[in-house]
Amino acid sequence: MIPSTIKKIISTVGVRYLVAAFNLALIFVNAKILGVSGMGLAGVIYASANIAVIVNSILGGSTIVYFMNRVDFRYVFWPAYLWALIGSTISCGTMKVIGVLPAGYEIDVYVLSLLLSFVTIHARILLGKDQIRGFNFTFLIQGLLFFSILYIYYIADIRNVRGYLWGMYATNGLAWLVSLGFMLPFFLCQQKEKSLIPDSISKLWKEMFVYGLWSSADNLAEGLTARLNYFLVQRLSGYGQVGLLDAGTKISESVWHISRGVSFISYSQVAKTFDVEEQRQMTIRFLRLTFSAITIVMGIILLIPEWVYTDYLFSAEFVGIRKVIRGLAIGIIALGSNSIFSHYFIGTGKVRYSTFCSCIGLLVLLFSGYFLIPAYGVFGAALSTSIAFSAMLTFSFIVFKKQTGTKMREFLRLRI
Repeated sequence: MIPSTIKKIISTVGVRYLVAAFNLALIFVNAKILGVSGMGLAGVIYASANIAVIVNSILGGSTIVYFMNRVDFRYVFWPAYLWALIGSTISCGTMKVIGVLPAGYEIDVYVLSLLLSFVTIHARILLGKDQIRGFNFTFLIQGLLFFSILYIYYIADIRNVRGYLWGMYATNGLAWLVSLGFMLPFFLCQQKEKSLIPDSISKLWKEMFVYGLWSSADNLAEGLTARLNYFLVQRLSGYGQVGLLDAGTKISESVWHISRGVSFISYSQVAKTFDVEEQRQMTIRFLRLTFSAITIVMGIILLIPEWVYTDYLFSAEFVGIRKVIRGLAIGIIALGSNSIFSHYFIGTGKVRYSTFCSCIGLLVLLFSGYFLIPAYGVFGAALSTSIAFSAMLTFSFIVFKKQTGTKMREFLRLRI
């Protein structure tokens, strides 16, 4: 692995873990101020907004990075912005009709989905332009939510979910402005390469939408696999149990900052090269690195005893959180590893395989959750998530191995 790539991985993962530390501290603050029910409500609001963000990623997610290597970024930027407005309206309206949006917070979900989508668009453009510094700095600004919340809770004295939302607006609004500043040079420079000017804009947008539909279906299925249990548990047990699930999930998912940091770099590198063997070798190296790192970190988290959470980090309301983390552990490692395969499929234009993988995960979650959640509650929700993520990794592993002719021993080599 070339030194420049390693440097990008270290900086990206490093920034993500710095933000993860802030977010972890924020979880503890929210637990003290909002309580388990307030955390559950905030978790459902954020999960709802993220569903809209996933719909918006049809033109505003991986589609941007993929097509930016083929045309001038301005031909993908404006459609992405327009679709964010349309997609948020459609998705939030649909969730409102079927009754999953928290009552009284419908507008908040809509506005938050737009802000998050716009920041995502900017971040993807920075990634596609290999502006890792700007990409990481945008994410770092979003991590300032911790300090915004401290101000709102303890100085402005707004100690409720509404205060948490104001913090979300402030930090994501700032991230939008700063990331826009990083992008200004791209707007100002004149494009001189005729090869990057599409012959037909309508044809380009059609290709983007088809690619994006598969990619978004992939993200939506994966997102629902990760968060559908929130809505199922809320219906069965109320916001209090969702708060317990959310706390355990966020502690466990802190491990994903490794896989996400690596997979962003992996996707950017794979999408830029057309050498099939080089794409295969990069994916295998990134997979070994990711699996090893997240397994070690997850093992450390599993060693933390229950009393640390209930007596110091959270409160007695969160008894049972360690059991939730144990139920999620295997799934966290599985999905973190699967993200490398997923970005390989997307980066090589084989997005259908990633979509099929996520749909399999969603179906497995629905089937296992149908039996496990009523019987075991929050722990059943955690187990069903792990089963679903493991099924996704198994599918991706088999497809990648078959498509590339990779031997089993290549995955097991110790050399990264």
